[in-house]
Amino acid sequence: MSKSVESYYGGRDSIIFLIDASKPMFKSMTNEDLTPFDIALQCTRSVYTSKIISSHQDLLSVVFFGTKESKSAGSFKHLYVLHDLDTPGARRVLDLDKYREEKGRACFSETIGHSSDFSLGEALWLCTTLFSNIKMKMSHKRIMLFTNEDNPHANESAKITQAITKAKDLRDAGIFLDLMHLEKEGGFDISLFYRDIVNTDDDEDLGVQFKASQKLDDLMRKVRAKESKKRSLCRIPLKLGDDICLTVGVYNLIQKAFKPPSVKLYRESNEPVKTKTRTFNRETGSLLLPSDTKKAQIYGKRQIVLEKEETELLKKFDDPSLVLIGFKPISLLKKQHFIQPAQFVYPEESLVSGSSTLFQALLIKCLERQVMAICRYTPRRNAPPRFVALVPQEEKLDDENVQVKPPGFNLIFMPFADDMRKIDYHEIVPANDEQVDKMKEIVHKLRFKYRSESFENPVLQQHFRNLEALALDLMEPEPIEDLTLPKSDMIDNRLGALSEEFKELVYPPGYNPEAKAVKRKQGDGSSQAGKKAKTETSISEADLRAYVKNGTLGKLTVPVLKEFCRSYGLKGGKKQELMDALEDYFAKL
Repeated sequence: MSKSVESYYGGRDSIIFLIDASKPMFKSMTNEDLTPFDIALQCTRSVYTSKIISSHQDLLSVVFFGTKESKSAGSFKHLYVLHDLDTPGARRVLDLDKYREEKGRACFSETIGHSSDFSLGEALWLCTTLFSNIKMKMSHKRIMLFTNEDNPHANESAKITQAITKAKDLRDAGIFLDLMHLEKEGGFDISLFYRDIVNTDDDEDLGVQFKASQKLDDLMRKVRAKESKKRSLCRIPLKLGDDICLTVGVYNLIQKAFKPPSVKLYRESNEPVKTKTRTFNRETGSLLLPSDTKKAQIYGKRQIVLEKEETELLKKFDDPSLVLIGFKPISLLKKQHFIQPAQFVYPEESLVSGSSTLFQALLIKCLERQVMAICRYTPRRNAPPRFVALVPQEEKLDDENVQVKPPGFNLIFMPFADDMRKIDYHEIVPANDEQVDKMKEIVHKLRFKYRSESFENPVLQQHFRNLEALALDLMEPEPIEDLTLPKSDMIDNRLGALSEEFKELVYPPGYNPEAKAVKRKQGDGSSQAGKKAKTETSISEADLRAYVKNGTLGKLTVPVLKEFCRSYGLKGGKKQELMDALEDYFAKL
């Protein structure tokens, strides 16, 4: 793998929340007790909590400008660095909670204070310094500017020039500045100051958010979901023939979400425990090195010893590659051939020059002829080969020319002959036309547009909220809404009388699907055992005395013994205890 490819997929995301702390940010424009400063802190807190779960290695920072007190690495005035660029944690979330709501705003005014004598250019300069102090690799650098003042330096041309210059330096350094303008009396006019700050080109509006409400809603919404890095599973050659080869990247389109694994902590220091595995000789107790251990397999009453290299070679069938076998019509691919989620194949130009051109030519021809490529797929050196079908996919754009589906091949795993089995099923009674038509009406009434991204896993969401409550010392976790539960009221309103009509057509009269199944009582049949049980359950007290006198009490069943013990006020669980209790009872009479 080349270094250029590694740098493209590597690195951490980093965000600096640059929040205006001047007095206009602390004035509420509505009847609610929610100020623009509170909204900015809520957005920041939401990103903090979501990043802890989704991508805890990303770097976040909070910087206030327009403050009375100053706290920064340089000699910047009226700038206060609350959090340096570092990974998020529970302590940082609690720091933000100190300055929220009415008591928090009063605490902020007393400890940090407000000032209008600030320079936005120096604030951007400070953010650049924070980014440059990080020595680790960063993939994205972003500054999110929260303010409700559309012209902070109205009569100060020097500060305006400085801010425009620093904004241009940010863009040259690959740092994206995102303006999150908040509510202001009379409206927020971007053209007064921030158009030149966020974007230096007049014909571009990439960084200007004319309507920040949607962007703020996205930040305020807590989506606790684990993010997966956008990287390829493998980069392997696609061999079209003996002398024709190109390089492709294979990508996983769907990743199953799991609960994060538990971390063992040392009891005294609460630090993560590091485990070490060592192998000892059972007879001498001496430490064994990896070179001293070997693997063996008994075959034909003979022990075959294998070296470590030989065991690795046993797993190798072929070098990682996609080898073309032939082409088949796409119509031959059936739904029952699906055995696991598909992957996506895209050309990798950085490894073999010309791969994109050849890949595009292959894709166009497969689309024209509606054929799929059958290949032998070996993803890793120690993985067994699989037969796959490369189904072509054409590029699709929406109304705004934004790519919805990329051009490439869907890699479908094909089943082996052993995977195809015949299922023995009992013959069922087919439904008549009237029943089918009635069910079609029900399906039509209950149809809705399903989107998988609209439903969250309630088990994972509850797990994340429990962790959040434990880390932030909350009394109870935040309640969740289980979106997977059916909306019974809405279903009943849509169906109306259709469900009852269908039940009358399918089920016998008086059938209640919600009633519990009644267990068949012993002795309901005509067998000899049933008759015997029936005679035993209807014995009299005189018969019971005869059983006790003759010592044949064990012939009675446990339910009969329990019934007599219950009538006499006796206790007992097992059969022998019930018999002893009855014998003692009649012995005392």
